[in-house]
Amino acid sequence: MLGWIVNNIWTTYANSKAKRLDAATRFIERQLEELYGPLFFLIIEGRRTFRDLLDALGRNYVFQEDRHLSPDELKTWLFWVDYDFLPRNEKMKQLLESKTHLLVDAIIPDSYLTFIDHHNSWKVNHCRWQKEGVEYAWHSKINFPKQFEEDVISTFSRLKQKHSLLLAKQA
Repeated sequence: MLGWIVNNIWTTYANSKAKRLDAATRFIERQLEELYGPLFFLIIEGRRTFRDLLDALGRNYVFQEDRHLSPDELKTWLFWVDYDFLPRNEKMKQLLESKTHLLVDAIIPDSYLTFIDHHNSWKVNHCRWQKEGVEYAWHSKINFPKQFEEDVISTFSRLKQKHSLLLAKQA
């Protein structure tokens, strides 16, 4: 009888632990699949296309305080803005808005909020220029937060490592 009780307790504990491990694994998989994976690849894609833009401009910067873009440079820049940067930023913003429940931290990182400010500032001014012809500085009033890229990439990497460890425990 005592053996049955001990065995029953042990089985209940093991099943409970397995369920918790499975739930943790599935949640990390959702984080990777629905939020951090897409953000990671959008950031990597953005880095590549920004380098392509710099190649098209023939230099390693776009804007300088004492230099305006030539009409041809502006045309090139606005093409990238309309067909690459703003659409990608909008996808990242929508991911952050719709998947906040998958964020790793209880508090949204400052770099994520700065990214949202960067995108919204730029988008509104760009749309106003498109619709009303009101010129602006051709970029956001807030620089793209490099910390946002670093935070997303490091979180993606940590989640991948944690996911691998959880899978190894399940084997």
